[in-house]
Amino acid sequence: QVFYLRGAGELTVFCAAVMGACIGFLWYNAHPAQVFMGDTGSLALGGALGAIAILLKSEFVLLIVGGVFVAEMVSVIIQRVVYKVLKRRKGAEYAQKNRVFRTAPLHHHFEEGGWDESQVVVRFWILGILCAFLALSTLKLR
Repeated sequence: QVFYLRGAGELTVFCAAVMGACIGFLWYNAHPAQVFMGDTGSLALGGALGAIAILLKSEFVLLIVGGVFVAEMVSVIIQRVVYKVLKRRKGAEYAQKNRVFRTAPLHHHFEEGGWDESQVVVRFWILGILCAFLALSTLKLR
């Protein structure tokens, strides 16, 4: 059974436009990249995805689909909170030496661990695909 939302023709067109824009961006962002996404593009894309999830009443599914992005965000939050707590309790030098990750966000942690950029990208794509399958499987549970 396919998910259906009555009166969502405009939303379908909007989703197709966002998907087309992403495909066009990825075409020129492939190695060697000619175009890079900045804050404006990523915030607009995130806002569009959030709005779509709210309109479809599937906010939790968005968290699962965006598992890689959620992990990246959480790694930054953990790194900052632990650093600030350790800095306050034991000093800046101790906090600097006892970080949770080599650096944040998470993909930089792996790059500093010796992984090539292509290794990080492929592994994150695999995790993203697994998150997408997990999210699709949760749609049947409703």
